Amino acid sequence: MRHDEKLAKPANERKGDQGVPGPRLSRRAILALAGSGALLAACARASSSKTTATTGRPGLSNQNGTSSSAATAAAANAGHRALWIPPLIKGPDFKLKLAPSSGELIDAGRTETIAYNGAPFWGPTLVMKKGEKVNLVVSNGLAEDTTTHWHGFHIPAVMDGGPMQVIKAGESWSPSFTVLNNAATYWYHPHAHGLTMKQMNQGAGGFIIVQDDEESALELPRIYGVDDVPLVVTSRRFSSGTKIDTEAADGDYLLANGVNNAEAFLPAQMVRFRLLNAEIERAHTFGFGDGRSFHVIGTDGGLVDVAVSVTRLMMYPGERVEIVVDLTGDAPGSAVLMQSFDDGERFGNFDGEDQSRGTSGDSPNRKISDVLRIKVGSPTANAITSLPTKLTTNSLWTASDATKRRTIGITDKGETRFTFDGKTYSMDRIDQTVALNAVEAWTIRNDSFSPHSFHVHDVQFSIVARDGAPVSDYEKGWKDTLYVPRGSATFVARFSDFSSGEHPYMYHCHMSNHEDGGLMGQF
Repeated sequence: MRHDEKLAKPANERKGDQGVPGPRLSRRAILALAGSGALLAACARASSSKTTATTGRPGLSNQNGTSSSAATAAAANAGHRALWIPPLIKGPDFKLKLAPSSGELIDAGRTETIAYNGAPFWGPTLVMKKGEKVNLVVSNGLAEDTTTHWHGFHIPAVMDGGPMQVIKAGESWSPSFTVLNNAATYWYHPHAHGLTMKQMNQGAGGFIIVQDDEESALELPRIYGVDDVPLVVTSRRFSSGTKIDTEAADGDYLLANGVNNAEAFLPAQMVRFRLLNAEIERAHTFGFGDGRSFHVIGTDGGLVDVAVSVTRLMMYPGERVEIVVDLTGDAPGSAVLMQSFDDGERFGNFDGEDQSRGTSGDSPNRKISDVLRIKVGSPTANAITSLPTKLTTNSLWTASDATKRRTIGITDKGETRFTFDGKTYSMDRIDQTVALNAVEAWTIRNDSFSPHSFHVHDVQFSIVARDGAPVSDYEKGWKDTLYVPRGSATFVARFSDFSSGEHPYMYHCHMSNHEDGGLMGQF
């Protein structure tokens, strides 16, 4: 069954254990302990205790749906800081406000940021169910325009949150739509033309987790913040002290969930990471310091058929991959390093530039950088210690399914630094017209000097070729974003359900400095 042809019933919430096993810390207790070593000790005890274990595997949950898990609240090792876990908001009704905030991103002190719902960086994780109608209110607490785009969602264009759906300063926007997407990790972020890079650089964004019956029935890690960890990787440059340089395409400090030198206490069992590259421009090749293999279980738009074993995983801005890491053989108290292996990159990939070069010359370039230090703790009750042999059965589109083909060229010889087919973006121009329900093959031809990250709104597609050759096994799933090195990549998608002559969808490079500079089109 194709992902857009059948609407599954909403996933049922699982009952039983409601998150972190062991003693829970109340908000009052946390505040009382804040600033003292007692907080670290208490959280560390909570991460390893199993005194309140119950039967059953829960749906996504943490202590109370609004605070981060105690299992990741302690970072006892000098030089590391606790990984922040975004709070959960469960639907179908959501309220978001983007406004100025601040957080301790680096050791130098607090940094002025912009974030959703008062978070120090980023925003809450929204949990939605396939088949339910969701209602959102997004308020703009900034002194400038913004939008909020639901990245990866199959929804009407007027609800999409692209550059056309502007939220003025002090105003609100209230989209509503039925969730048609498969269970997967999606995200939301600003998409105002000319302001996307600035606002994302300051910290604006957030995860969306969609659940469905098929994924919920699998024995997969699913305790939010404990064995199911959202992980957004970005980097920032600071122009003076702790002030973010909003014009920098890449940064000197690598951040995990907005935290530099991050550490998480995770149990000795299968642990799922919902991994997102939310960089402005930098690609990452993820892996582990000890060279261990790990499994890809999902791409941008859903589960893959069978878990794919890898030791390295390259991700460009906007891409999400769900991975599972086996910590069952790691002794409690031991440490595992998740790293970004950019030491082999060459010039032409921005993270392959010399460390002293311009806006893309930064300290993580051409070296191995730590993303997250995992401190292994005792397993939880009912721990997941193996993966299902079969995850799903996708009927991905193939090249032979396409009834129309088109090529979109990326060049550096147009009106601005990068353009599609020599034309910079215009809100007043429709660049491609697609027939409703058409199955099309799009070839993205990159003749510029730089790689790019191509994202198309509304649809999930299957990648069928890179420079005419088959794609890697871990990319054989539903996608909405793909990296395009110099050369070409071809995907096939069905453009179903929604059409409008007034409200277009976007396609663009997801390197936000490139899209702000005009590398966007409308269909």
